[in-house]
Amino acid sequence: MRWVFLLLTSYFFYMNWEPIYALLIGSSTVITYACAYFMDSLRVDRKRKTLLILCIVLNFGILFLFKYYNFITDSAFDLLTYLGLRVDFPKFSLLLPVGISFYTFQAVGYAVDVYKKRLPHEKHFGKYALFVSFFPQLVAGPIERATSLLPQFHKVIRFDYGRAIDGTKLIIWGYFMKVVVADRLSIYVDSVYNNPEMHSSISLVVATIFFAFQIYCDFGGYSSIAIGCAKILGFDLMTNFRRPYFAQTCGEFWHRWHISLSTWFKDYVYIPMGGSRVSTSRRYLNLMVAFLVSGLWHGANWTFVIWGGLNGLFQVLLIVFKLNAPKSAAKWATGLRILTTFVLINFTWIFFRANSLTDATVIIKRIATQSGSFFIGDNAGFIYSLLGISILLAKDLYDELNLNLPIAEHTYSKYLWYTSLTLMILLFGVFDGSEFIYFQF
Repeated sequence: MRWVFLLLTSYFFYMNWEPIYALLIGSSTVITYACAYFMDSLRVDRKRKTLLILCIVLNFGILFLFKYYNFITDSAFDLLTYLGLRVDFPKFSLLLPVGISFYTFQAVGYAVDVYKKRLPHEKHFGKYALFVSFFPQLVAGPIERATSLLPQFHKVIRFDYGRAIDGTKLIIWGYFMKVVVADRLSIYVDSVYNNPEMHSSISLVVATIFFAFQIYCDFGGYSSIAIGCAKILGFDLMTNFRRPYFAQTCGEFWHRWHISLSTWFKDYVYIPMGGSRVSTSRRYLNLMVAFLVSGLWHGANWTFVIWGGLNGLFQVLLIVFKLNAPKSAAKWATGLRILTTFVLINFTWIFFRANSLTDATVIIKRIATQSGSFFIGDNAGFIYSLLGISILLAKDLYDELNLNLPIAEHTYSKYLWYTSLTLMILLFGVFDGSEFIYFQF
C-alpha cells in the first residue's frame, strides 16, 4: 500500500499551491492512461495512431489554453493591427499551473512509448497516477521516462541507510546551490536587468554572467534536491545536469544541461521528424524546429523563442563547420573552447532573462557601446556571490577532472565538507521565499 501513501502525499503537495488545479493533473493522468490502455489492446495501426493523436491534442490543448492562448492571440492582434486590421480576441485571465509543462511532457511521453511498444500499458492505474504526480520531480523535473520510473513503483523497497546518506548529501548541495548561490545572485541580476537603461556595459556583462550561474544553481539545485529526496525514498531519478559550463561546444552543452528535457525533445520531436537520417537541409530544419519548440516550452514570450532559435542556430553552425569534435587535446585549446562556448551560451541567456525583446535589444546595445561606472550594489552581497560561484566551480572542476584525491575522499573530509556547506547555507543563504525559476514553466 506504499503507493497509496505516496500518491496522496504527492497530490497534497501539489494542492498546497492551488487545490483546483489538481483537476488538471488528474485529467492528464486519466486521458493518457485511457488512451494507452486502448492503444495496447488494438491491433490496427491506424486506430492506434488516431488514439495517440487524440491523446496528444487533448493534453497539449490544456497546456495551450493555460500557457499559450493569450500569447498567440496577443501576437495575432499586434500583427493584424500592423496590417491595418482589427480583430478582438476573447481574453482569459488564468493562473499558470505550476509544473504543467513537466507533467504534461512526462504523461505524453508515456503514451508515445506505449504506442511505439517500448513498454506495455501500465495495468495499475494508481501506480501510473503516482508516476505522473510523484512529488519530488512533479513541479520542475527531471522529466522521467515511464520505462525507467514506472517499474520502480512495483519493487519492494526497504529503508537503506547508505541511500539515505547519499540522498541527504544531494539535498544539502542542492540547497547550497539554491539559497547561497542562486538567490544571492538574483539580487544583483534583478537590480541590473530590471533597469538595463541605467547600467553600463561592464555591469550588464557581470549581470549576464551572474544570471548564467543563477539559473544553473536555481534549476540544478532543485534537481539535486529532487533526486536526493527520491533516493532517500528508494527511487532513482535521472541525472539532469552534468557540469554544463565545462562544455567545449554548444552541442555538448545540451548533453549536460537539463538533460531530461533535451533528451525528451530528441526522442519525441527531433527523431520522429527524421533526425539526422535525412538530407542535410532537412536535418538543419529538424534541429531548428526542435530548439524553437524548446524555447516556446520555456515560456509564452518571443524572448524564449529567440533564445531557442539561437541555440538551434549554434547547433547548425557546428555541423556546417564540423566543429563538434575537438581536434586538439592541448589544455589551452580545451580552455579556449570552453570559454567560447560559455560566451555564446551567455549571449543566449540575455534573451532568456530579459523582460522583453525591447529590453534585450537595449542590453545588447549598451554592452557594445556604453562605458561607465561599475555597479556593485551591496558590497557584502557581491562578495558572497563571488564566493558562492568560486565554491561551485571548485566542486564542478573536482568532479569534471574526476580527481578522487585520497584526502578529499576520507570520511572525515566529507563530514567537514557537508558540515561547512550546512553552515554556509545558514549563514549566507537568502531566505526570502523566492520560487525556483522553473516553477513558471
